[in-house]
Amino acid sequence: MGDILKDKVCIVTGSTRGIGRAVAERYASEGAAVIINGTGSHPDDQWMEDSPLKDSLYPYYFDIADPSAVRKNILAIKKRFGHIDILVNNAGIESNELIGMISRDNMEKMFRVNVFGMIEMIQAVCRIMEKNPTGGSIINIASVVGLYGNAGQLAYSATKGAVIALTKSAAKELSPKGIRVNAIAPGLTDTDMMRQTNPDMLKDRISQIKMGRIGKPDDIAGGCLFLASDASAYISGQIIAIDGCSLH
Repeated sequence: MGDILKDKVCIVTGSTRGIGRAVAERYASEGAAVIINGTGSHPDDQWMEDSPLKDSLYPYYFDIADPSAVRKNILAIKKRFGHIDILVNNAGIESNELIGMISRDNMEKMFRVNVFGMIEMIQAVCRIMEKNPTGGSIINIASVVGLYGNAGQLAYSATKGAVIALTKSAAKELSPKGIRVNAIAPGLTDTDMMRQTNPDMLKDRISQIKMGRIGKPDDIAGGCLFLASDASAYISGQIIAIDGCSLH
């Protein structure tokens, strides 16, 4: 247990499992009050009740792609805690299809969550953060495929490329208000989403990682802790790849 984020209020979207859960647990272990977000209560959420950090975890279930739900819940969080210091936009969905086979429905769902939902969260939270004496930190979870592309992931890569672009634009607009905006671009990471990927595609991508292993959610959480902390107080508008030194 530490105190790097003591008295901070943090929202981590898509934090009931995977990278989001790892980030939430790391933040709570460093003294933060952490809002856990997902689209709905799930039996797997028992981990919160079993966690030694449970008193620092606060579930708020809402769909980030629903603007009215975002506004309602962000206002409720502000009313309860008085301030919001850190936002990690982690929620995302992935559908991998080859060109010529891309489903319009899947494409629209990905953009609705991965891009539009992220923008809705930034818009709602920044209005509260700009009133903080010390500003705030927004951390968007992108992907290395948004930087370099990947065969079979045209639509998903497009959403993550959009995340990178919106991060840079938001940083330019919000940095003068004391709000830092950065993105982390994870490489291949051991999550449920990764396990849905074609095994042959995975084998090829793993072979290109110079550190010899796929990432762990905790690897990404470490980067998120850095960007949430005062150690990154002069960093904004940056995209940090956490990918084990991969060939692209």
